[in-house]
Amino acid sequence: MPTGGKLVSTGSHDSFSFYIDEASPVGPEQPETVQNFVSVFGTVAKKLMRKWLATQTMNFTGQLGAGIRYFDLRISTKPRDPVNELYFAHGLFSAKVNEGLEEINAFLTDHHKEVVFLDFNHFYGMQKYHHEKLVQMLKDIYGNKMCPAIFAQEVSLKYLWEKDYQVLVFYHSPVALEVPFLWPGQMMPAPWANTTDPEKLIQFLQASITERRKKGSFFISQVVLTPKASTVVKGVASGLRETITERALPAMMQWVRTQKPGESGINIVTADFVELGDFISTVIKLNYVFDEGEANT
Repeated sequence: MPTGGKLVSTGSHDSFSFYIDEASPVGPEQPETVQNFVSVFGTVAKKLMRKWLATQTMNFTGQLGAGIRYFDLRISTKPRDPVNELYFAHGLFSAKVNEGLEEINAFLTDHHKEVVFLDFNHFYGMQKYHHEKLVQMLKDIYGNKMCPAIFAQEVSLKYLWEKDYQVLVFYHSPVALEVPFLWPGQMMPAPWANTTDPEKLIQFLQASITERRKKGSFFISQVVLTPKASTVVKGVASGLRETITERALPAMMQWVRTQKPGESGINIVTADFVELGDFISTVIKLNYVFDEGEANT
């Protein structure tokens, strides 16, 4: 049975951004220019920001039902929040973290053989006690569903099913070294192309896969284009989906179709607006190609 590093899984980029709270303050990670823009133009500025910050339309339950199994999670505190609540955040704030994690857990409880990857890869405004709160939240919600950190090569569906593990939590903070069920962030690298050019993105993705052969870990291919400031200005009222994602989708999907899973191939593929085209089914089908190849060797 293929191991975690050989299977191909589908993932969503900024998985929580289906909900953006326009009434919230700007996230603490945003540059001063953005802070000033919002302070001057208020709600109008936030509505425009939302068009570029929202990279998904389906909630967690919808994504899971469609086949998404990797979640890109970014966590923040709110300035001057007396209860120290934790929120998902991408420029503006999204839902409370506990609500999203509970939603994912409800799906797992109903689908005992499904496995998800939760990748906590950015933390904003978080002190030690915030991390302690998040770790306790994970324990309370997922409990024995969480797989302790082991070598990536040892992870197979057979192993996870035998142990009743359904959740692998990756945590990009030194805190991961202190908690057995947190996998260090370096075991889930996600190279970022940072380009609006589909051709450059594809070149970057291919080069990253070649580099991956040196790493004994899981690996993310971000089939994601990132708008430059000039792109946002030109398409300010249209938004990310219409201006970039939909136009580039055919070329990006063609690249995905030519890929193979395995230790020298793709592993987890993430995208914006995962319902577009046939992204999810195309990625999942690659596993059957791998099975056929294994049978013929």
